[in-house]
Amino acid sequence: MTHTTLTSEQILALDQAHVWHPYAPFPNPNPVYPVSRAEGVYLHLADGRSLIDGTASWWSVVHGYNHPRLNQAVRDQLDKMAHVMLGGLTHEPVARLAAKLAEITPEGLNKVFFSDSGSVAVEVAIKMALQYWFSQGQHQKTRFLALRSGYHGDTFGAMSVCDPVNGMHHLFTHALPHQVFAEAPACTFDEEWDERHIANFSQLIQRHRQKLAAVVLEPIAQNAGGMRFYSPQYLKRVRELCDRNDVLLIADEIATGFGRTGKLFACEHAGISPDILCLGKALTGGYITLAATLSNDRVSEGISQGEAGAFMHGPTFMGNPLACALGLASIQLLEENHWQNRVAHIESVMKTELEPCRELPGVADVRVLGGIGVVELEQTKTIPDIQAKFVKEGVWIRPLGKLIYLMPSYIISDTELHQLTRAIYTVLSSDMN
Repeated sequence: MTHTTLTSEQILALDQAHVWHPYAPFPNPNPVYPVSRAEGVYLHLADGRSLIDGTASWWSVVHGYNHPRLNQAVRDQLDKMAHVMLGGLTHEPVARLAAKLAEITPEGLNKVFFSDSGSVAVEVAIKMALQYWFSQGQHQKTRFLALRSGYHGDTFGAMSVCDPVNGMHHLFTHALPHQVFAEAPACTFDEEWDERHIANFSQLIQRHRQKLAAVVLEPIAQNAGGMRFYSPQYLKRVRELCDRNDVLLIADEIATGFGRTGKLFACEHAGISPDILCLGKALTGGYITLAATLSNDRVSEGISQGEAGAFMHGPTFMGNPLACALGLASIQLLEENHWQNRVAHIESVMKTELEPCRELPGVADVRVLGGIGVVELEQTKTIPDIQAKFVKEGVWIRPLGKLIYLMPSYIISDTELHQLTRAIYTVLSSDMN
């Protein structure tokens, strides 16, 4: 059976009839852009246009598209097996990837539970914390302390620890468990530390310590909740307060992991290790969805020695051989390609080239950390309208509320990065005049 290649118009017609897009109504009134292929940092559209991708497909495609090494990892594994259940079985890619993650993540995180997506990795972390305390006989420790302006995913447990007022999930507040929320960190990344910055968090963790299972946060960079960068000293103090009040610490590094903030993992900025760590997005270089939740001995032993005698979770596709083979290949590429130098260079270029946006009317702030560049506006723009203007400039930039941001692939050239930063300045200049 042969398949005829569809025209751009045919793709759009089928999409409009059947595809429900993320964060969109149905039918979708907003334009979508059919992609026929992708290479390096370029998205080649079905109508012949090419766009430089400034967001690496929601921050995951760190090595660029269609990478020959990652392609080969798929082919090699596919010839052996695409999938096998992990219940009662194992295989080389999952064993090697688990060992590698235990090696490169912060000290003590040596147990790896695989799942399918970032949101599920957070769900797993929440369940781990709850089951740990249940196993210790402390059944009252069922709540979580999170930060305002935080985002941890779209499933129910993950939604409950997202900002309940200014986040994307306020419509579900009535149906979610009610957690405890501290003020968003007010200290910027390079700001001189003042103990007042941790005062609200400190008060809340002490007040609710008897009922708190864990603190859940994005270390150093709050991403989808506002692209805000805060002081490493804040994170260091959170770790100390968790220890002092006998509360677990869950670090959500789904967006920040694998070099995005200039450290391999953002926790390294503060020199701390969480009890539980969530990974996803860039884990496979953006090829196949895969996530991991790592824990230390305290958590794994506490759960395993409890009433159930096992952690009560098991996704069908956990530890998928194809995805694990890609995860290994992606980490090897990071290590071989001097990612630290690449991210530091991207940071330097974005700091220089985005700074002029600060003088534009309607711009509230410009900030850069590692491979994350942000232009924050005073007011939210209509995403389809401003995105169409970026497409005319030959770039793919998808704003997030008031935030125009870049999280490009690490392989991006200076010329390509300049086209992205210039497009932001050009579009904002014309849009505000």
